[in-house]
Amino acid sequence: MDTHAEPEQTRPDTIVSGPPIRRLFRDVIADRMPGRRPPQAVMLFGSKTDPCWDDRSFLTDFYNEILHQDTCQPATADGLALVVALALDERTPARQRFQAVDLLFSAATVAERHLAETWPATPQHADPDSEARARSAVQAHVPHLLGRWPAECPAVRLALAGLAVVFPTDRTLPALTPRLRTFTHQHPQGTDIGDYVRFVLVLAAQDGDRILAATENLTDAHWTGTARGVPIRARALHVLGQMLTKVGTGLTRVPAGP
Repeated sequence: MDTHAEPEQTRPDTIVSGPPIRRLFRDVIADRMPGRRPPQAVMLFGSKTDPCWDDRSFLTDFYNEILHQDTCQPATADGLALVVALALDERTPARQRFQAVDLLFSAATVAERHLAETWPATPQHADPDSEARARSAVQAHVPHLLGRWPAECPAVRLALAGLAVVFPTDRTLPALTPRLRTFTHQHPQGTDIGDYVRFVLVLAAQDGDRILAATENLTDAHWTGTARGVPIRARALHVLGQMLTKVGTGLTRVPAGP
């Protein structure tokens, strides 16, 4: 008689669940990525959880596992597939969809934003290959993400607009102008959202002189400055990243949408 016993497989319902947002994320990823998953998925499917996790602390740890302290590592590009899946799924709450798109923006602009911060020195933790792979990973999914615009709530549309101008095309400005018209009507210049959407439209126009002027004006008025020798795209994305963060902070104080 064969007395060898196969290792007992952990049943899904025996996995320690952790906070509610972890359970929801796990369900989304299980449905959208039924095959091989990136290594960061262990934070969703692993049997060990941090007993101190609540929704907020889990999200911080999960996002940091993918984009560690705002730097790209060799596994970052693969991990972004999890973020895209969460951003595309209606089951993900609007606030977390906003955070997912915001993280994709950050991953796609790491190189430029850090260059703007450290110019003329090389960013201390720069990994050009990993940064390029992360940028390409995000770019591959931008059409699918923007395709959700009609179904998205206003908060997520703001994040999508920022992502759109990271990868501008000849159709970016014609598409964004009508899509952002409601925001420009409701949020005047001088407000966080009003300034953000107007700067997005300037970037979408791809006019170097206008981008430089807007970047200078916004930096002088509100935002952390960068050296004038920094390439203008890097300076502009550095400012846009700050603005998107500020918009997101404001959204935590009001309902983000359904």
